Amino acid sequence: MKLWIKLALMTALILLASMGFFGVEMIYRSIQYNQEKTIESCEQQLKSTAYAIGRELENGLKEGYSETTKRSYINYIVKKYGASEYILIEDEQQICNLTPFELKNPGDKRWNKEESYSVIQRTGDQYILISGKSVPALGEAEYKLVFVQDISELYRDMQEQALLSILIFMGAVIASVVLVFLVTKKILRPLRELQHAARDISEGKLERRANVSGRDEVGLMAADFNKMADRIEDQVTELSKVSEQRRQMLGSLTHEMKTPMTSIIGYSDTLLHVNLKKGQQERALRHIKEECSRLERLSSKLMSLIGLYENDSICMEKVSMPELFEQVARLEEHPLKQKGIQLIYSCHMGDREIDRDLFESLLVNLIDNGAKASEEGTIISLTASDNVITVSDQGCGIPKEEIERVTEAFYMVDKARSRKAGGCGLGLSLCSMIAQLHHARLSIESEIGKGTKVSIIFSPK
Repeated sequence: MKLWIKLALMTALILLASMGFFGVEMIYRSIQYNQEKTIESCEQQLKSTAYAIGRELENGLKEGYSETTKRSYINYIVKKYGASEYILIEDEQQICNLTPFELKNPGDKRWNKEESYSVIQRTGDQYILISGKSVPALGEAEYKLVFVQDISELYRDMQEQALLSILIFMGAVIASVVLVFLVTKKILRPLRELQHAARDISEGKLERRANVSGRDEVGLMAADFNKMADRIEDQVTELSKVSEQRRQMLGSLTHEMKTPMTSIIGYSDTLLHVNLKKGQQERALRHIKEECSRLERLSSKLMSLIGLYENDSICMEKVSMPELFEQVARLEEHPLKQKGIQLIYSCHMGDREIDRDLFESLLVNLIDNGAKASEEGTIISLTASDNVITVSDQGCGIPKEEIERVTEAFYMVDKARSRKAGGCGLGLSLCSMIAQLHHARLSIESEIGKGTKVSIIFSPK
């Protein structure tokens, strides 16, 4: 069952119970009030009539009257004041009854007092009001006057009023229930909007927001819901970036491992198939060990670089750039020699604060990219001066419209050539990230058929 139906039913039940209780109480009070007013009116009439009859009997009833004359006189007096509503009792005997009713107990002691005593008796569908009191008169005889009136009509009127009140009450309840249903449904409409927004977000529509206005509790909740949705969208976007970074990490690791693995395979193959002197063997083994250590360090640094781990493994220290160039030249000597490409390098740059392994990887990547784009017999130059390091090749070049995209992850200008050369489109993307880590940027200049120049430009201190 929906919430608005539950709230409406609960409100309707509370309203029905409260209105029912107060309605019944009101009807009961109304009936009781009418009864009291009727009895009060009758007792007032009885009191004045009893006083008048008492005075008449005191002044007009003579001791010499015969019993017949006395009874006739009394009937005359009673009829004079009450027509068919009174019964006169003398010494517990009924001597005058002008009503269509008969008293079962004329000697009832409750009517001997000066104050009126009233009772309502029900006989079938009839309601009879009986009121009695003593009549003040001279003489030894005691007189009591009893007022008898059929008030069935009054009760029928009260029943009709009660029925009308019940009908009005039921109509008010029905109207109130319908109104409560409509108002509750309207009030809870913003909650339905929130429900639809939440369902859309759960189905992947992260841009969905709740269109709820107002400064009440629902409006404030909608505002908080939208803030939560913004946060969820940001977190999902961030998770997507992390996922992409993980994918790039695997590609980067594969890409970066190729150069040292090629070197390791080359030296291992030389050791297996070529008879080398002991000193040459030791140099080859030492080179293999260095490349394996470099692979171990590089994997940790690459993961740190893309933000998957803390930057504890990235170690910035002052490094002699000429020595770094010589190291890179040694690393690239064998791969370039196999391709018939010559590397020329010169460094007019002093010490810089860099991470040696990452920056070495940056230079190796740039040289490898140049080698992939170059033909046998060409030259790759590595130079440095002031705040700029440049790697130039004499390769096929990059189209002008492609230059801005070559640093995107997995983007390859010539996909067929790149895949044939073993590339995966992560080289320059990784280079750009390493350069940014060292507060530098890549600048690429290229011309089709003439080659490419990539500059690493450090920010001035």
